[in-house]
This record gives sequence, structure tokens and C-alpha cells, in this order.
Amino acid sequence: EFLKLDLSVKNKRPCILLYHTHSQEAFADSAGSDMTIVQVGDYLAQLLEEKYGFEVIHINTEFDMVEGKLDRSKAYTYAENGIEKILADNPTIEVVIDLHRDGVADTTHLLTNIDGKDMARVMLFNGLSYSKVNGDIAYLNNPYRDDNLAMSLQMQLLGEAYYPGYLRNIYVNAYRYCLHKRGRSMLIEAGAQTNTVGEVKNAMEPLADILNKCLSGEKMIN
Repeated sequence: EFLKLDLSVKNKRPCILLYHTHSQEAFADSAGSDMTIVQVGDYLAQLLEEKYGFEVIHINTEFDMVEGKLDRSKAYTYAENGIEKILADNPTIEVVIDLHRDGVADTTHLLTNIDGKDMARVMLFNGLSYSKVNGDIAYLNNPYRDDNLAMSLQMQLLGEAYYPGYLRNIYVNAYRYCLHKRGRSMLIEAGAQTNTVGEVKNAMEPLADILNKCLSGEKMIN
């Protein structure tokens, strides 16, 4: 059923909203610089716009900073409030991406090499609004859950076909993570704190290509 869904977009302008619930996520060599996941997002937006023709609204609002201090306790609430206005003002947006970097054991290095470039591995993340213990979580209803899962599946298959070993497993969790505003919403984990900025930026190149393929209607059906 997920593979049958048509996730192609008809209008690329403006089409994609890119933001970062956790704007302060940094990398192994970020110390002494301002390089965080936000700057990685800048590169992804640039690729999507200049190489593939999408118009991207990329916001760098610090949803995880409160009065100058890191505070993630309500970051998703602040992010939801922030993106709601942007979506209301830009009804042509069809794709919403929350770009993160993962947190792993210090001994783990999520790395692959594609065409001679070392790059971080990437994971697609979905909230189910459902738990085995409680069943459906009514107050976290997501009418687009299956559409979001379909997009992750279609992108995962495209990634395995074109860039074997680049994508990690699709991760699912009980909650919603602001993935309920559009039918093509994604939370993407690009590398981890043990990756360098260069490795994570390099990883945006296949990611942009996979996104373009998916949003152009290309599918890999086993």
C-alpha cells in the first residue's frame, strides 16, 4: 500500500520547509565554530534549490534555546508553533523536513564512502502516535502518519538501490514529533556527534538526490 502512494509534487515553488527542532546539535569538530546542524541544513537547501529546482524555506529558529540557554523540554512545542505560521502563509508547501543529527555511543562512527567521499550515514525517523502499551495516542493524532511512513519507505528503497549502505534502518517511535502538518513530513537524522561537519555535509548530496527522485515520482519496487 505504501509503495502505491504517489508522493510526487507538481509545483516546486515554494515546496519544501526545512527546520531544526534541535538547532544546537553539533559535531566532532564543531568546537570553536558555529557549525551545527543548521549549517548542514543550509547546504541541503542549497542542493535542493540549485541542483534540483525546488524552492526551499529554511528557517534557523532556535527552538531549543530559552533565554540564551539550551532547553529541549518544550522544543517540539515551540517548533510546532513556529512552523504552523509558515505553513499557513505558504500553502503550497508540500514537504516538511526536521533535520537532526543523532546521538550515539562515543565509540560509534556512522560512516560510509560514496564515489570516494567519506560521509555520515543517515537515518529516517517516524512517529507512530501509537504504543504497544496504550494503543493509539489520541492526543497526538497524526492524520498523515501512513503518508509519512510511505515516504520513508520509498526513500529507503531508493537509497538502497542507488547508494547501498548509506541509509540506516528506518526508526519508529511512539510519539508524533511535529510530523502531523503535511503528508510528506520527515524527521531525518544526519550522522551523529562523532561525525565531522564535512562528513555530514557530504551526506547531504545523496540525500538531496534521493529526495528529488522520490518527489519526482520514482519508485523502487521489490
